Parts: sequence; structure tokens; C-alpha cells
Amino acid sequence: MQDPKMKLHCGFLFFNMAVIFGLHEKDLDFELVFIDWIAGESKTKSFLSNLNPFGQVPVLEDGDLKLFESKAITRYLAEQYKEEGTNLLPNDPKKRAIVSMWMEVDTNQFLPVALTLIKELIVKPYQGLATDFTSVQENKEKLSEILNIYETRLRESPYLAGQSFTLADLHHLPPIHYLLNTEEEEVKSLIYSRPSVAAWVEKMKCRPAWLKTVVMQEHIVDLMNRRRLPKQSDSSCHELTADVAQKTAMVIGKN
Repeated sequence: MQDPKMKLHCGFLFFNMAVIFGLHEKDLDFELVFIDWIAGESKTKSFLSNLNPFGQVPVLEDGDLKLFESKAITRYLAEQYKEEGTNLLPNDPKKRAIVSMWMEVDTNQFLPVALTLIKELIVKPYQGLATDFTSVQENKEKLSEILNIYETRLRESPYLAGQSFTLADLHHLPPIHYLLNTEEEEVKSLIYSRPSVAAWVEKMKCRPAWLKTVVMQEHIVDLMNRRRLPKQSDSSCHELTADVAQKTAMVIGKN
């Protein structure tokens, strides 16, 4: 039975988004505790000593259990609440091993490339830093090679680990969501020019749990905007500050 005191300490979304997605897939009630990492709330003595000594979010509290690192959290949710919501881990050991394999592929192959592209195409421009277009091109080529492998895999099965949606798919969608929101059309084309990859992405984007996650993302961005807006300002200043705050929410990292 779910502990009624389950809390998710969460900042702006990326790794955070995967955990929120997982909680919604498992149809679990939880309290969202907004952590303003820009203001240093994840670096306070209390946070470091009680929640995560590395000063990062997300952190899940489920009764007396405290967990950080997004993949550890979602795996716990899948195992502890197996009978709730979507079954994110198969019962068969061989099938579970395939899920684990594709999660490792995400960690070691897909995610480093996606993070670099997001950093160069979203984070740096909003920080006023110059984009390294050499790095962008190199990583677009790497992403293309990775997606070729995914395309072959997804021709064989509708999801990475087989016939059903699992943790392997869940952890891919948040970075893909960000890649699709860059202004680099070629990055979007790398995803949508591959029919099986495109179908996989669209299926995941239509999941009710994902739609709830996007709504919660908007709520978190709104919380951030309200923290950043001056109490008194003319309309032009208000709009500019809100725009900067919303774009800052795209900053990537375990924040």
C-alpha cells in the first residue's frame, strides 16, 4: 500500500520529468515539493543532510525511505508498486534484462549526446553564451547513428524492450521532448524522418501519464516565474522577466 506521505522534491524538469512521468504511470498520489535550485534551496544544510548530500533533485520520500537519482527512483516505483498502474518492469528475468540493457543504452549512448545538444542549443543561448556549432554538428552525426540503431530495433517491436511500454522507453521521452523543442530543425528531422522512431515517440507523447507530466511541468515553470517576477514593474519589464524565467527552466542537469 502506498504511503500517504510520499513526496517528490523537484526542481525544473529533465531528470525530474522522468520521475513525475513514472509516478503518473503508476497512478500514485504524491506531494510535489518545489525546490528552487537557482536560489540555492538544494544546497542548504538541511537539504544536504536530510535529502541528498550532492545537492540535486529529484528526491523521493516514501515513508522513511529517501531516494535520489531518477533511474533508481523509477525502478523503485516499478518494483514497490508493481500492482499499481502500468507494469513498467516485466516479470520474466530475461525480459527484465532487456529493459535494463536499453536503460544502459540510454545512459551511455543516447543521453550524453542528447544532453550535449540541449546544452548547446537551449541552455547556452539562454545564458548568453555562444553555441559551439562544431560540437552541435558532431553530436547530430552521433545522434543520427544512434537513431539508426533505434529505427532497426523499433521495426522489430513497438517499444525498445519489446511489446509493451517500460522504464526503457519512459526515460527516453523527457530528453526527446527537449530535443523537439529546440529551434534546430535538423535535430527534429533526425527523429521524425525515421518512421519507426517517429511512431514510437508519438505513441509515448499521447500517453495520459505524459500529458499529466506536461501539465505539471507547466505548473513548475509557473512557480519559477512567480519567484522571479518583481513585485512592482511595468508590463514590458514583467513580460521580459517572465520570458527569461521560463527559458531558464530549460536549463539541463540534475537540478
